[in-house]
Amino acid sequence: MARGGGGGRKNSEETRERLLTAAGEVLREEGYAGASARAIATRAEANSALVFYHFGGVDQLLLAALDRSSAERMTMYREEASRARTLEELVEVATRIYRTDLERGYITEFSELVAAAVTKPELREEIRRRSEPWIDFIADEWERVVGGSPLGGLLPAREVAYGALTFYLGVNLFSVLDEDASRTEAVFDLAGRLAPRARLLTMRLPRRGGRTKEKETE
Repeated sequence: MARGGGGGRKNSEETRERLLTAAGEVLREEGYAGASARAIATRAEANSALVFYHFGGVDQLLLAALDRSSAERMTMYREEASRARTLEELVEVATRIYRTDLERGYITEFSELVAAAVTKPELREEIRRRSEPWIDFIADEWERVVGGSPLGGLLPAREVAYGALTFYLGVNLFSVLDEDASRTEAVFDLAGRLAPRARLLTMRLPRRGGRTKEKETE
């Protein structure tokens, strides 16, 4: 009896994982319009009723698939970004993240759900909430590398994060016109050329309090 129950739970978990994997694949390959319960279940080799049994609906399953891929990517990208010490290195990390997400279809995965939220208001808050950790991630890394410098004062971390996310979403739409990605790559090439020229702007300014204290000591 106990063994049977354990085996049932294991099978249920395996089915759930297959559905999550299939949902991400179908969303990336077929888009939101093609991500039906039947299409996902067929890819997962499961009954379509299990989509509703495990997740309550297709949208909930797609959001769960997004949550899983986001968690995996966040862990990977935090580690990679933490090694950046200069603006040039931060631009290099951003470029690698973009290329990885483009190659693996993560840009499509996220932007398809954002596009769906235009006509499905119930998705808007869900997507907005899931974008916040990424905005925080970008803002934190920007502040860590250039915070306290003239460039950091000129380009506040939060606004930089909003701009980066807007670019990220726009890239997927622009890819319809930029099939070989050459125009998008040109933007990253430009950023790579500008970063070394902005080096002086990334030098942190001395604190006024510290300088005043030194003068008093003298």
